[in-house]
Amino acid sequence: MVVLNSINQMFEEMKSWRQDLHKIPEIGLEEYETAKYLKGKLDEFKIDYKAGYSNTGIVAWVKGSKGNSDRSIALRADFDALPMPEKNEFEHKSTNEGMMHACGHDGHTSMLLGAAKYLSENNDFDGNVYFIFQPGEEGFAGGKKMIEDGMFDDFKIDEVYALHNWPELPLGSIGVNSGPMMAAVDEFDIIVKGKGGHAAMPQQAIDPVVIASQIVLAVQTIVSRSTNPVDKALISITKIHGGTAYNVIDDTVTLSGTIRTFKPETRIFYEKRLGEISQGIAKANGAEASIKFDLTNKYPPTINSKNETEFAANVAKKVFGNENVHTDVEPSMGGEDFSYLLEKKPGSYLYIGQGDESHKAHLHTTQYDFNDNLLPIGVNYWVKLVSEFFSK
Repeated sequence: MVVLNSINQMFEEMKSWRQDLHKIPEIGLEEYETAKYLKGKLDEFKIDYKAGYSNTGIVAWVKGSKGNSDRSIALRADFDALPMPEKNEFEHKSTNEGMMHACGHDGHTSMLLGAAKYLSENNDFDGNVYFIFQPGEEGFAGGKKMIEDGMFDDFKIDEVYALHNWPELPLGSIGVNSGPMMAAVDEFDIIVKGKGGHAAMPQQAIDPVVIASQIVLAVQTIVSRSTNPVDKALISITKIHGGTAYNVIDDTVTLSGTIRTFKPETRIFYEKRLGEISQGIAKANGAEASIKFDLTNKYPPTINSKNETEFAANVAKKVFGNENVHTDVEPSMGGEDFSYLLEKKPGSYLYIGQGDESHKAHLHTTQYDFNDNLLPIGVNYWVKLVSEFFSK
């Protein structure tokens, strides 16, 4: 794999951006310091941008110097972090307690910033390149909100692309497929209402803890006994809240969790069946159960469009070599709000490998860190993708 010398020469600069961003992780559409940092860099590079989408989101653009075509391509990076502690001890570790860049969004953003800087200095193309710096990917649907705030009305964008680092792929490789890449995400709360009482007199109570426990086990049969085995789907109960004391049976227990699916019909069935099982078990025990779905974090599946994915993969082969481009990667059960952009525009979402001897930690773990050696590789891919887009 050959990386342009001018991009390699940006390595130390990009590394400093990435590590600066790693120190100031922010979440929940409140990434004010991150957005300030990005706007400062864009101003320094004399790149035009419009801010305020989804509160802290930014769209920057570079117009080509050849001709007046309105053809356009958009590249997207997410810049929010996760609400979790960091256990790394390097100098650029998080300075915001309880927040961490554990998914590599600091790296995605630095690669996009590097691509914007390079293309602003080498804009020998006919058309426009847009750079979408997106907040709130981790559960806040920032991509959806940027669309609702008029991003696609304000800018004529023909195709959209995104890269996500992938520790399971080695550095210097890339993975994609034409079709599903990430699952639909539904998050729910099941509220079980029984009858409280003294723990020493359970016969006088209707114990919601026991009922909730039956529900936890029973909902797994939706996956194991009500779903075609070749249809990828899952249900995970991730939280159980109830009780106040050792000797008190409380009135209520809340179960919370997530459903991950790819097919619309499976998604609808799971939501319906979850209610039937929960309410049926509760009723059989003299209790009640109700279900609330979080409509904010209701991400659709991330589905790549065929032609654009074939294009992105062919560009990758020119950058990484045929043997390092995997065009049949397994879809992930994780969710991604780039799905909202792909519902509106054709494009592709790709995994770019970051794994090496020093970077084996998985995403969303306390010792994860983005591999800075990926920065010039990612920028090189973005630049080649833009060049090939305007050549086709």
